[in-house]
Amino acid sequence: MDIALMIEGQNGLNWPRWQRLAEAVEQLGFVGLYRSDHFTNPRPPDLDSLELWTSLTWLASHTRRIEFGPLVAPVSFRNPVHMARTAAAIDDLSGGRLQLGLGAGWQEREHANYGFDLLPIPQRLARFQEALEVVSRLLNSEEPVTYEGTYYHLQDATLLPRPQRAGGPPIVIGGGRAILPMVVRYAAEWNVAFKPLDDVVKLSKRLDTLLEQQGRRPEEVRRTLMTRVIFGRTEQEVEQMISTAASGRSLEELRQAGVLAGTASAIVDQLGQLADIGMQRVMLQWIELDDLDRLAALAQGILPQL
Repeated sequence: MDIALMIEGQNGLNWPRWQRLAEAVEQLGFVGLYRSDHFTNPRPPDLDSLELWTSLTWLASHTRRIEFGPLVAPVSFRNPVHMARTAAAIDDLSGGRLQLGLGAGWQEREHANYGFDLLPIPQRLARFQEALEVVSRLLNSEEPVTYEGTYYHLQDATLLPRPQRAGGPPIVIGGGRAILPMVVRYAAEWNVAFKPLDDVVKLSKRLDTLLEQQGRRPEEVRRTLMTRVIFGRTEQEVEQMISTAASGRSLEELRQAGVLAGTASAIVDQLGQLADIGMQRVMLQWIELDDLDRLAALAQGILPQL
């Protein structure tokens, strides 16, 4: 099982922090670096929020090994044509290391603040499916694309130059039960976030069933999980981290909710449970953007054991 890092791009991310994190992730041995795509957090105060695609363009040309991408870019404020063009170009620039994570959008505050229409959930999901169709056709079609939907309209649209990777960067779809049919149709990877173990098992089995019904093998879609990690070098440091970051929940309550928490050996055990249920990559959500010493201790404590 691969271990990557995931950070919240709206939670104080700026160029110095991004550059330090990218260098650390590349050197420490994590397989990838992923980030959210938001303008703001759900609640004030507002913090630095480095623009997604600009940051990934820099990453493509300043790293050599790690995979990367958005977890996930919302089509509610990202036009799918622009995303297909931008993602293909960045993937080519990186030598084929971009994973194109797409989502329907969910955070009400940023949509209200910046004037984007989030839509009620049924229409939001319908728009998401149309966006996936547009992105998929542009990345895969050698011929001009014509598409007439409710939300998007293309007439002889071309994507040139063609992506160096056949089909362009793989599409990653994040979400729960409602999006699984879209995963079956469009995705190379399904990412689930912040779910307890039993829920992940149920969703993964449901995805297997839907894939088989559509003539796809379950192994054709990679299974990945993103969740919070609360790591301490000692038991005392674990307790300190939980007291400041866990909103009153105990260590056991955090673990039951799907959070990876504890010292390195405890987190390795929890990662082993995720490997046992078929998770092929885990993205560890790292909130403390400036704490690179503890990040290094985490990498040294868990990566050699996996």
